[in-house]
Amino acid sequence: MKRSRERAASELFAAVYPRLAGWCRRLVDDDETAHEIASEAFTRLWARWTKVTEPRGFLYVTAANLVRDHWRKLERERRAVRRATTEEAIRPPTEQSDPSVRLLVQSLPERLRVPILLHYYADMPIREVSVLTGRKEGTIKADLHAARELLRAHLRRSLDHTL
Repeated sequence: MKRSRERAASELFAAVYPRLAGWCRRLVDDDETAHEIASEAFTRLWARWTKVTEPRGFLYVTAANLVRDHWRKLERERRAVRRATTEEAIRPPTEQSDPSVRLLVQSLPERLRVPILLHYYADMPIREVSVLTGRKEGTIKADLHAARELLRAHLRRSLDHTL
């Protein structure tokens, strides 16, 4: 029993880890951090191995949460640096000077961000996103549409400010 469990985990790792780490890499823009997040997701899966019915989904949702935590940590660090720098303290805060899509996705509310990450960044079909999040397919489609509209408006504002 233990051998088959270990073999199944090993096969899952071989099949999913490279893609999961690559997905994380696109989100955090750093190889080492991406591998740490992917490894941590597998560690958390292993701790709950017998209770998880959808390991691949568990891995991606866990990684998405870890990426979000990473983004929050970076934002806290950025704020601390801004506060510590007199020049930044004098300059009025800008809404968002970098219109990169990754930063805009990071700013979305979680209800919209998770479907975007799973559908567009992890290439999961809407049906699978629906199962993983426990929400109806129609709700996922509506959330993806709302997220795209928010991102479009944000990008339009950013572009208007740079012209």
